[in-house]
Amino acid sequence: MVRDGGSGDVPRCSIVPPYVLEALAQAGDARLARAGHQTILLTAELAERRLLLLERGERHLADERRVVYDAVHGRELPGTLLRREGGPACADASANAAYEHAGQTFSFFERVFGRSSIDGRGMRLLSSVHYGQHYDNAFWDGTEMVYGDGDGVVLGDFTRALDVIAHELTHGLTESTANLTYSGQSGALNESVSDVFGSLVKQWVHGQRAEEADWLIGDRLLVDTKFGRALRSLAAPGTAYNSIFMGGKDPQPAHMRDYQHMRADDGGVHVNSGIPNHAFYLLAVDLGGHAWERAGAIWFGALTGAARPHTSFAEFASETVHVAEKQFGDEVRKHVQHAWQRVGVSA
Repeated sequence: MVRDGGSGDVPRCSIVPPYVLEALAQAGDARLARAGHQTILLTAELAERRLLLLERGERHLADERRVVYDAVHGRELPGTLLRREGGPACADASANAAYEHAGQTFSFFERVFGRSSIDGRGMRLLSSVHYGQHYDNAFWDGTEMVYGDGDGVVLGDFTRALDVIAHELTHGLTESTANLTYSGQSGALNESVSDVFGSLVKQWVHGQRAEEADWLIGDRLLVDTKFGRALRSLAAPGTAYNSIFMGGKDPQPAHMRDYQHMRADDGGVHVNSGIPNHAFYLLAVDLGGHAWERAGAIWFGALTGAARPHTSFAEFASETVHVAEKQFGDEVRKHVQHAWQRVGVSA
């Protein structure tokens, strides 16, 4: 998610942090520099569109869950219809991937938590592929998902990554529930919740137990492992990448003692999200089994329960403790408290 600095102050939910885009824009490689600059400019343009959509309160309710369009490397959305619910696969691999991954995310929230789409009211999931020229991002604009093809040097086709798609769609879930303010700790929680459920959707689709999962976000985005393993790691924040093309070493902390007070990145929302990310990972592995069954249910209960726009790390931690005791009893509550304590957050 990226926040507009203008009068609207409108957040736009995108997977690649602004500091990575800035590093790409300053890269020595001409193609990367063009892609980085174009992505930053296009992302800024989208603020006005998102504000307009939010003012309209648009929601797409229909019997069909998914519709996929082709932006044909332009800026007009949604574009040309390629595939809709129940229709056959089309000739466009990106469209088919967007269709499948949106459906898997929809099914996860429906089957695991009994939620009808991300808004709880059957919202149809719209997607547009091939947005812009070498666009280095994927974003949720409040009504639909939009995917770039990547620069082809560092970042590839964004529709390839199920966890990225689930991450972005979870911003829609957060928007319709706690509506966490996109700044400081509440903004870092916003990003973290998306990482958590992005990883859980991937684990659910593959039937993985907590100890089997890679706990990476965006591992399929990187064109070559020489740039790193992924955009973020819940298991080991700060180790996902180390490349001059991405701004150096992954800056995420795993503990409150390393919390970064900064003005950039809306107060470090993509950076400090590593702390609650790691708390969730520690809890999930500690409990074992399928992470969505207990750890995921606790986070979902906290997000859709008492969490509010300006919820802090400590307040969210306290709510997860409350939900854990209510749903699973005293023993699981102790595990939740211990996970937060290990990352320096008092619950």
